[in-house]
Amino acid sequence: MPKDAISQLVFPCVFPLKAIGKNTGDFEAKIVALIRQHVPDLRDDKISRRLSAGGKYLSVTAVFTATSREQLDAIYYDLSSDEQVLMVL
Repeated sequence: MPKDAISQLVFPCVFPLKAIGKNTGDFEAKIVALIRQHVPDLRDDKISRRLSAGGKYLSVTAVFTATSREQLDAIYYDLSSDEQVLMVL
């Protein structure tokens, strides 16, 4: 997300974050674990997943209450740094 878009947010706020990667056996668990490092109270019912039409890719979406721009920056950095993650939205 562009930094200017994040700076327009008023914290705390409900924030949906999506990570997309290849559909490997551990992709979803890895994404959830990375997000939970920054959002320990992320509930299972706030996580959704969707396979691409051909089943090659998986998107994992987590909806949580973001508390600061620094928190979001750290999550985006960790997700973007992971070799399995192709895109973070």
